[in-house]
Amino acid sequence: MLIPHPLNLPITTAFFVIDFGGVFAGALGGAFAARENQRYQFDFVGVLGLALISALGGGIARDVLLGHGPPLALVDTRYLLVALAGGALGLAVSHKSAWLRRVLVGVDVVALGLFAVAGSARARAAGMSFLPAMLLGVTTAVGGGSLRDVFSGRTPKVFERGEPYAIVAAVASAVFLVAERSLGTGVAATTLAVACSFILRLAAMRFHWKTRAAR
Repeated sequence: MLIPHPLNLPITTAFFVIDFGGVFAGALGGAFAARENQRYQFDFVGVLGLALISALGGGIARDVLLGHGPPLALVDTRYLLVALAGGALGLAVSHKSAWLRRVLVGVDVVALGLFAVAGSARARAAGMSFLPAMLLGVTTAVGGGSLRDVFSGRTPKVFERGEPYAIVAAVASAVFLVAERSLGTGVAATTLAVACSFILRLAAMRFHWKTRAAR
């Protein structure tokens, strides 16, 4: 059974590719992280499990917090199939492949903003106000990677000094919520939010922006 997309928008080909491409990239990144783990020696069950957590954990956490029916990833089986495909590819190919790394980074740069928008849009559809909707957008964007880190036995990277990943997701969510209220159209607001996220992520990578340790 197919259900409406979380943004309640017509799904163009590009939008569809980015949405499921983000899930695929999350699963692939989770599989690579499991294979590179120096502390534990994960078998294929561990690698696939961490791939699924990385790809779908943020969205499932968001839907559980909203409490409006079962999580989207458990209702629309395409999400599970795409995540499993990403995890299987992560098992099958070399995690040091340069071309695959470049593709993964490219999809991840775009997917961060889109996942933040999807989380905020679902929260607004459930009647949430601005701040809770923004927080759920961030949860959707970074929750999967954080859960993967926890299950891998380490502190989530978003809590440590490094790239401003969660900050970029928060900016994308805020831009979407403000733009949707001002422009009155989800398509324009989504485009603007994803564009802001894309520019910030590329700038952070280009100029090596890092958050500072609080200590």
